[in-house]
Amino acid sequence: MKTSYTNWLVEKDNEQIITLSLDKPDTTTNVLSQNVLIELQSILDDIRKVPAKALIFQSKKDNCFIAGADVKEFSSFLNSSDNLPNQSDLKKSDTAYDQALHAVQLGQHVMNSIENLPFPTFALLNGHCLGGGMELALACDYRIALDNSKTRLGLPEVKLGIHPGFGGTVRTNRLLGVFKSMSLMLSGRTLSVRGAMRLGLIDEIISKNIKNKYFKKLVNLWLDKAKGQTRSKLKYFKQQQKRSFYYNLFEMDFVRPLIAYMLTKSVSKKVQKTHYPAPFELINLWQFHAGNDDFMMKKEAESVASLITSDTAQNLIRVFHLQDRLKTLSHSKKDKPLEHIHIIGGGVMGGDIAIECVYRGFTVTVHDQSHEVLARLIQRGHRFFKHKLKENHLYQSSMDRLIPDFKNYGLKKADLIIEAIIEDTKAKQSVFKYAEQIAKPECIFATNTSSIPLDDISQVLSSPERLVGIHFFNPVARMPLIEVVSSKLTSTAARQFALQFAGKIGKLPLPVTSTPGFLVNRILTPYLLEAIELYGEGIPAEFIDKAATHFGMPMGPIQLADKVGLDICLSVATNLSKSQSVRVPEKLIQWVENGRLGIKTHKGFYDYKNGKPVYKASHYDGLSRAQISNRLMFRLFNEAVACLDEKVVENEDLLDAGIIFGTGFAPFLGGPMHYIKHKGIEEMDHTLIDLSKDYGRRFNPVIGWDSLIYK
Repeated sequence: MKTSYTNWLVEKDNEQIITLSLDKPDTTTNVLSQNVLIELQSILDDIRKVPAKALIFQSKKDNCFIAGADVKEFSSFLNSSDNLPNQSDLKKSDTAYDQALHAVQLGQHVMNSIENLPFPTFALLNGHCLGGGMELALACDYRIALDNSKTRLGLPEVKLGIHPGFGGTVRTNRLLGVFKSMSLMLSGRTLSVRGAMRLGLIDEIISKNIKNKYFKKLVNLWLDKAKGQTRSKLKYFKQQQKRSFYYNLFEMDFVRPLIAYMLTKSVSKKVQKTHYPAPFELINLWQFHAGNDDFMMKKEAESVASLITSDTAQNLIRVFHLQDRLKTLSHSKKDKPLEHIHIIGGGVMGGDIAIECVYRGFTVTVHDQSHEVLARLIQRGHRFFKHKLKENHLYQSSMDRLIPDFKNYGLKKADLIIEAIIEDTKAKQSVFKYAEQIAKPECIFATNTSSIPLDDISQVLSSPERLVGIHFFNPVARMPLIEVVSSKLTSTAARQFALQFAGKIGKLPLPVTSTPGFLVNRILTPYLLEAIELYGEGIPAEFIDKAATHFGMPMGPIQLADKVGLDICLSVATNLSKSQSVRVPEKLIQWVENGRLGIKTHKGFYDYKNGKPVYKASHYDGLSRAQISNRLMFRLFNEAVACLDEKVVENEDLLDAGIIFGTGFAPFLGGPMHYIKHKGIEEMDHTLIDLSKDYGRRFNPVIGWDSLIYK
């Protein structure tokens, strides 16, 4: 028997086992929108009335069980209740909090209905099972995952400024205990199938090749065990098997405050409560309400409703949408073949690019004039793949595709050539002039320059339209953004090829024009240089960095400059000073001349021990933290407005996305342009004028502020 609904397919076989398959139309991803939940609740109400032995949840989509709740609906809570489908009991006078609370309670009600069905329930997980999808799986009695390397499981809600709200805080703690469950929810990390199995989040892993046959065997085996026992007794026995003396001890009223204190102290080392309140609210929820499931669910819903309507959550949701927007830029109906990548320059940056490309499945040849550099690259690749790829055949396959190429043979075979040598125009011109003579006519040339305009490099090329900028950020494996740089001569095909390439290696592509510094370095450099100016005025590095992190930056500018490398900072600043109103601080020149280049030489503005800065006890009574952060951030904001005015990027959203994913700019603030509008354009403009009176012309508001004010 089959019954089709808008989002669900209901099937019942001869053994009285019901299968519910989710297949949300017109999308490759299943999400729990309110329409999906309402429809599911109606189906569950009908299922309770018919005889059945078991219920199985699965997905009809490849590599996606359920990716979570519908994030697009989250923003609607701040708008009219008309945006919420089929909610006749909501009134237009309802507050955003009321709307959010109703939506969360709907999700809780559906999950409770699954948990309270009068027969066993199973979740067959294949592909992403995240957020609300994981909460649905937790409401089932048994979770079985297909052995799929693309599957990720977890509860990443904190990354959106909230925490699990469909009963997940209760069920995860009930299943795993406080330390495992809190570690999962507070970090927002996602797990592989095997990682989830080790944690206890799932019960079984089965091969995709024997799914249908073996899965039904597992279901029937579980049902055989259930004969003669009530379902409630079975569920209680299964939970008690996983509980220990320590689990019950940690749930006691007199122990919870101590554990909550430990958890809060750990989280406080990573984020500030004023910036990211969700993890702290999650700890409070457990501390004060654990042990009373019904009341904790009530408080869970109220907490999520309050968080989701806050500025922090709405800004983080905005960042989520910006990320999706960048991902769509890499999609194209016409996909140019890409198999072989040739990289010129096997140093830190070129080597990291090579390893990342190999990890994503490409064959990569790497040319360098030094045998020692290539040998170090192979050693780094060995360590990386051994850590990332647990199966020996995957490790060996990756090492086979990372090919040192001292004699540059790869030039003839490559579909894409990436130059990653020193930041010198003539050196880069020499590389591409030689490559053009040997490479295939259809091969695309890419430079990893961080600040040199493409027009300067392409002067020596017969076909300058083949040259595009693909600017990676350091460290390559961690930084999600790639700037795709186009000059007026760059062909549309080359630009689109670069955008697609970024997507194929799991990066976010940001299209920018070929102006000095492009977007990220151009906006970041004045911010870093102002920090060096402050340092030169006698303000200790620690005070400067704390002012920036207190504002919301993930790392202080002094420490960031040391991490990037002071020689790189000097090179970028020097290039920008030729065309922009950028003055290179004497202290930066002095440090580089003295060989203090940052972390890589163990000495920069800080001294470093085991890669970590050594902080010196110091006292400072000068500028306040707010005054320091104003000087830092307004240099950044001013340059952001200039870049927007000069069309370095297409619009404000892309600028915000670039600075968030390229510099780590405080995501909870939604991006620099979003922050400027939130604080008030005229107020920000006036602050710049005041700063310029005190500190000079570098704070003069750029012309673009007028355009924003009168827009």
